[in-house]
Amino acid sequence: MQLPHLYRELIDQFRQWIQPRDQRHLEGVSEAVAAILQSQSACIHHWLPYLSHRGCTARSHHARLNYLLTNPQINAETFYVPFLQHLLQAFIGEDMLLTLDTSMLWDQFCWVGICLVWGGRSFTLAQMVLEHGSASVAFEAYLPVLEQVLNLLPPNCRVTLLADRGFEHGELIRWCNQQGWNWSIRAKSNLTITLASGIVQSVTQLLPPVEQAYLFPNVTVLNDISCHLATATLPGVQESWAVLSSQPPSLLTFERYGKRFGGIEPHIKDYKSAAFDIIPSHLRDATALTSLFMLLDIATLIALILGSLLVRCGLRRTLDTHPERGLSFLQLGLRYLEQLRHLGQRLPRLEPLPHRSPPAVCASASKRDHLNCRIQFSKITTFSS
Repeated sequence: MQLPHLYRELIDQFRQWIQPRDQRHLEGVSEAVAAILQSQSACIHHWLPYLSHRGCTARSHHARLNYLLTNPQINAETFYVPFLQHLLQAFIGEDMLLTLDTSMLWDQFCWVGICLVWGGRSFTLAQMVLEHGSASVAFEAYLPVLEQVLNLLPPNCRVTLLADRGFEHGELIRWCNQQGWNWSIRAKSNLTITLASGIVQSVTQLLPPVEQAYLFPNVTVLNDISCHLATATLPGVQESWAVLSSQPPSLLTFERYGKRFGGIEPHIKDYKSAAFDIIPSHLRDATALTSLFMLLDIATLIALILGSLLVRCGLRRTLDTHPERGLSFLQLGLRYLEQLRHLGQRLPRLEPLPHRSPPAVCASASKRDHLNCRIQFSKITTFSS
């Protein structure tokens, strides 16, 4: 049978950056990514209609795809990193805001990933799946993910890492300091803080009244780590915020840390339900799940490029009914790809992403104004020695 157009176009473009030892592996990855993009599913059995050019039975396809996902030569270093480095060329010497987070699958596996905040959302730089029954992971377990990111970042970029309180690890903070990374990590309520004045108190004792923010420069935590603390209490919110940071405290501390929620959480939702629906995949193997997430990440990057290209060309309104961009770049890209397939047009060249992060999704200008002004403080207090 004639080879599917999308598969041929992907493999032609991938060959510019990805050079595996065995070209058959690149063919298998290209087929799988093309099937994911067209089926918009992480379930192998949903890929089968897009693999019919091989003339295999469904059982044979399943066996071949399961082998692909467990083959140690199908790894991020060979297939994902070269493609990602091509797309990050414009980030040389730029600021990069990263998020570190975990997500549970079936209470049996834990996904650990570091993503780049971009366009109000995020995309994966490095990830792995551990057979682990908790979202709390030791530093030694996710250190390989940090090292992967360190090796693929563009030269001279300025990194800030955002993480939730589950990553309040002295080892992580010291590692970031050694690499010259800035960081912002939410503190647990029982963390002991040594203030610049020498007074020792817990985070709970340093929380302000409602509608107020406290800024504590030059504090010490976890025995020997010098940093800064910002706390805030907002009306209608269940928990106060307490953010440790390597940068001097200000209201920007909360704004910076808040980008973690708009970055990593929608990205995990795209994995699970909003885009690719990995939950019904029936995979119960950490190695296979890590490979599957890598394939989903490649598909996500392709869709992001297409969505970004659609916006830059002024064609967003052909697929988005909102007056302002109301769809993520991922969803725009998936719809644009469907349009290209329907019209029989070729896949555009997969160009590097622009380093300047586009504004987040907001369907109207009035809603954007509301979001930009929704948090206000009646009083801000800075404590010093």
